[in-house]
Amino acid sequence: MHPSVARAALGRAVLLGRAAVTIVAAATGLRLVPDPRPALLVAGLVAATTAAGVHLLSRDPQVVLRVPAILAVDSLVVVAILVLSDGGVAYYCAAAGASALAGVLLGPRALAVAAVHAAAGYAVAATVLAPELAPGDPTLAGFVLTFPVTCVLAAAGGAAATAALTRSVELSVEVVAAAQRTAAADERARLARELHDSVAKTLRGVSFAALALPQSLRRHPDLAERLAATVSDGAAAAAREARDLVDGLRLDRPDEDFAATVTGICARWSGRSGVPVDVVADSAGPGVAVRYELSRILQESLDNAARHAAARRVTVRLSGGPGGLRLLVRDDGRGFAVPADLLDLRAADRYGIVGMAERARAVSGSLHVVSAPGRGTTVEVLVPAWRA
Repeated sequence: MHPSVARAALGRAVLLGRAAVTIVAAATGLRLVPDPRPALLVAGLVAATTAAGVHLLSRDPQVVLRVPAILAVDSLVVVAILVLSDGGVAYYCAAAGASALAGVLLGPRALAVAAVHAAAGYAVAATVLAPELAPGDPTLAGFVLTFPVTCVLAAAGGAAATAALTRSVELSVEVVAAAQRTAAADERARLARELHDSVAKTLRGVSFAALALPQSLRRHPDLAERLAATVSDGAAAAAREARDLVDGLRLDRPDEDFAATVTGICARWSGRSGVPVDVVADSAGPGVAVRYELSRILQESLDNAARHAAARRVTVRLSGGPGGLRLLVRDDGRGFAVPADLLDLRAADRYGIVGMAERARAVSGSLHVVSAPGRGTTVEVLVPAWRA
């Protein structure tokens, strides 16, 4: 946010506040004077100029950079109110408001403008109010002493409010920028981890086979043929893993509610596999990293239900609470014997579940698998509240 936007917002607030006080002051004197027309003219002038100023500041906040022009126009409005009110209370309210507006636009330098308005107030009090009050009247003395202090305090308050709001905006911008940098770093780290765990390992194996291929062609043609097949299969696997990685990145759209993402993943999978999915997803807003890992775990669980379990129906539940975020995927497929340590599944080529457990740990969560032959499989992911 540009600093001028903060000044424009405070400027609108000052104009509206001054309009309210000045119009009330003018309306108060309607019954105290024989001719109410000047008070009505003051109220109309203040309302019209305030509406114009607020509209201009709302449409183009950059107008606050034209400080001399704004202060000149505002001073003309104060003089007009002075003439119409004949030095009444409405004029002093308008002058104090003008000092506050100068504080918003000029900062500490507005004290000079406040001094001018205070001096003008002294002159008005001496020439307009003095004949109406008895000599030595304490009312006049109190009024004359209070007015310049009001202008100075209004200017100082406007300057202080502008400085505080500007600093708050700067801090907010710094916090957002830091969050964006952190998110970008996390995204790069996640992509690097995905590439290392999939495509990079496959390509490394292809590289080793390719290095041994030239020598094998001369000495061991049969081995060379097998190495060539390894290179071909490895390249196809790398392409498939890269495609899976890109598809995984497209699973989640961080700008939508995560419940909608979960429902969409299930609907697309059900359309491809023909297996119905019963989805109940509470509204949730986890961070980008958590959303991504949970989306990949959900997708892998659904794929396992079709590829390995031959499931006929799948149930998906997403819920949040004080304990954190919970994702549950249950199928009615053939099931399997779950070892005490999920890492033992590598021996059975069940790397998908091992990968899901690693994804859960990446977001400080945990993955639990409950299954038995002929009794289906339940995959449950719990992410603590401080990460969700």
